[in-house]
Amino acid sequence: MTTHTSTAQRSSKYPTTIGIDVGGTGMKGGLVRLGSGPKAGTLRGDRFRIPTPQPAMPEPVAATLAAITAELDGREKAPKPSAPLGVCFPSIVKDGVCLSANNIDHTWIGTDLRGTFEEHLRRPVTVVNDADAAGLAEARYGAGRGVRGLVHVITLGTGIGGAMIHDGMLVPNFEVGSLELDGVMAESRASAKARERDQLSWAEYAERLQRFFSHVERIFSPDLFIVGGGISKRPDDYLPLLRLRTPIVPAQLQNNAGIVGAALAAHGSLADGN
Repeated sequence: MTTHTSTAQRSSKYPTTIGIDVGGTGMKGGLVRLGSGPKAGTLRGDRFRIPTPQPAMPEPVAATLAAITAELDGREKAPKPSAPLGVCFPSIVKDGVCLSANNIDHTWIGTDLRGTFEEHLRRPVTVVNDADAAGLAEARYGAGRGVRGLVHVITLGTGIGGAMIHDGMLVPNFEVGSLELDGVMAESRASAKARERDQLSWAEYAERLQRFFSHVERIFSPDLFIVGGGISKRPDDYLPLLRLRTPIVPAQLQNNAGIVGAALAAHGSLADGN
C-alpha cells in the first residue's frame, strides 16, 4: 500500500487524517491525530454523525460519505482537501472490493468500494473492514498496545466483528461472527443487537457470550481478547460474568476505534504494522 502524506502532515507531531466509520445505523467521522505521543489516537474535535441511509445502497451511502467529508474538510486543522482519507466498512474488503453483506444491503457485493468512494470524494480513499480498523486502532493506541502474541479484538454491535493481530500485525478479514453457535451464525445469537432483540438480561447475555468466547478460545488460543463496539462502554455488566483462560478487557478507544483505525489505514499503517 502506498502511504500518502501531505507536506502539512509531515511537519506535524500529530499528522491529522480523516477517518470515517460506515455502520448499519449511523455513519460517523472525525479528524484523527496519528503519530506518537499522549494525544496520538485521539480526535480533534467531536465526531460528526449522519444516520445511514435506508436502504443503505451504494449511491446514497456514497453521497452521505461525501457530506461527512465536506463537514470535516471545513474544520480548523483539517488536512488538505486532496489528502487521502480512510473508510471502514462492514464487510469483507479485498483489494478495495466488497465481498460480503451480512449486515448491509446485498447490492454492495462485488462493488468497487474504493473506486466508488474516490469518484464521489475526488481524493485517494483506503477502505478497510470495520473490525479490522478497530483492531488496528486498539493494537496501535489502545488495549493491545505493546502486547505480543495473538490478540483478538471482538466488536459486539449489529453483528459480531473480529480482528486478528499477531505481534502488532493485522491479519485481515477475520470473520469470527460467521462461526457457528447453537446451530446458527454466532452474530445472530451473541451480538449486541441479539441481546436487545431477545430482551436478555446481562446475565442471560453473558451465557451466550461465554459459549461464543469459549468456542473462539478453543479454536485459536489467543493471548488476549479485547471487546469493542458500543457495548464496550458497559464492561462491568458482563465481563466479570465470563470464565475464560484468556484475559479479556474492554476496548480503550470504544466507539472511536473504527474512525481511528480507518485513518491509520489511510496513513499506511495497515501495510507496515507500525
